[in-house]
Amino acid sequence: MNSSASPEGPGSVPGAPNLPTGFTGTFTSRYIGTGDLRQHVVTGGDGPPLLLLHGWPQTWYAWRLVMSALARDFTVIVPDQRGTGLSGKPEDGYDTGTLASDLVALMDALGHDRFAVVGHDTGMWIGYALAADHPGRVARLAVAETPLPGVSPSPPLLANAHLNNALWHFAFNRLAEVNDQLAGGREDVYFGWQFATKAARPLPGYAVQHYIGMLAASPAALHASFAIYRALDATIAQNQQRKTRRLTLPVLGIGGEHSLGEQVADTMKLAANDVQALVIPGCAHWVPEEAPEQTLTALTAFLAPYRDEQPPANHPGPRAAPV
Repeated sequence: MNSSASPEGPGSVPGAPNLPTGFTGTFTSRYIGTGDLRQHVVTGGDGPPLLLLHGWPQTWYAWRLVMSALARDFTVIVPDQRGTGLSGKPEDGYDTGTLASDLVALMDALGHDRFAVVGHDTGMWIGYALAADHPGRVARLAVAETPLPGVSPSPPLLANAHLNNALWHFAFNRLAEVNDQLAGGREDVYFGWQFATKAARPLPGYAVQHYIGMLAASPAALHASFAIYRALDATIAQNQQRKTRRLTLPVLGIGGEHSLGEQVADTMKLAANDVQALVIPGCAHWVPEEAPEQTLTALTAFLAPYRDEQPPANHPGPRAAPV
């Protein structure tokens, strides 16, 4: 890995479009080498560490509208997960156990032993794995807007049209290669449909085009975008084991009124003892972008006890060198 490389282009903070005023004065992009994976991470702010995990088919950019306000109280850490954005795109390692381990290695490298986690969509899958597999590391967990494979009951194959429209991409994304062939060169059709049909408050065109541009940047980027779904057999088996060890930390389950609603908290109650529920009115799937003010209000209240704790000591173990 090139130790002198700096993140650049539209996937980086300097190159990202239409960031909120003052964003680049608070947040910076950098690469962190963790084992054989180079991770791109955006960091800024001051206070207890807060790890924000984006969903599919997005990048760190999904959190841009709430990051600056959170940075007043927290050290905000927002990675591109394995296979996304500017992070490395190896062929394997997309089960949530490995993805969670990637992020533990990242937090070790940044010097954070204990931290709070917020995950949206597939970030909820990874956040759950983090809390279950590394219980001493996660102080609080907020999650939004997805079923949890291996924990939630699986929907029927021949569901009604509404459910089919919401969930058919799970099966499509798991295909070995025909999804690459069908979506390649038509990223605007496939991913544009996903963004449009899962929003009650449409995302701005520049944001949709940014995500699609990142996915269309190379065949490797498109291929890796499906990888977390291709690894679902392993993740489901892991989750079936995880749910036998119930979470005891505080959990907040967030759903959009026009999407999963109370189902997010109901899902987490299958795996955790201390679950709070929030349904955001007028919102569908893309919670941090459709309803940033409501998201920020909810997270600020939920994270307040963690924020007010004595800041934990940094992890004493070895640190991976930035690259």
